[in-house]
Amino acid sequence: MSGSARRQDAVENRNRIVEAARAALAESDRVHLNEIAKRAGVGQGTLYRNFPNRDALLAEVYRRDVDELVTAASDLLAEHAQEPLEALRRWLDRVIDYAEIKRGVLAALEPAAWQDLVAHSHSPIEGALGQLLGAGQAAGSLRTDVDAHGVLTLVAYLGRLDRDEWESTARPLMNVILNGLRR
Repeated sequence: MSGSARRQDAVENRNRIVEAARAALAESDRVHLNEIAKRAGVGQGTLYRNFPNRDALLAEVYRRDVDELVTAASDLLAEHAQEPLEALRRWLDRVIDYAEIKRGVLAALEPAAWQDLVAHSHSPIEGALGQLLGAGQAAGSLRTDVDAHGVLTLVAYLGRLDRDEWESTARPLMNVILNGLRR
């Protein structure tokens, strides 16, 4: 096997491991590395070669979700340039999925580890939301007396929902937030 084929295989293995961990977190706060290795179709050695411990794997899941959420803001604004309110609605829908995984990551990590992750993700997420709010405000579809920090404070309260009420409650509450932002 050539070096580039081996590297591509390693990248694919790493991605499968992260996606398997993400799927496991969506189902439960309890994450077992041997289960993740099985879901990803890799051996435990491959998992540990990529992630020396559970915290490193969970941190990677969290960072990827933040990166995808931040990137989605610009992508959605480009896709819905004439309808920034629709871009915001779709982004907030992604926030719900992100928050569900975030809850699992934070529950599984030690406080010092998750506090560092949250501290580094807050500004990029606030910036992405600010971009969406700014576009909606410029178009006249969103209130001008709210900012990204205030909206994130409201969204953070969704984290207080119990896992068993998440599916039935998170999206309706996010719609209340969105409706409150309309001009």
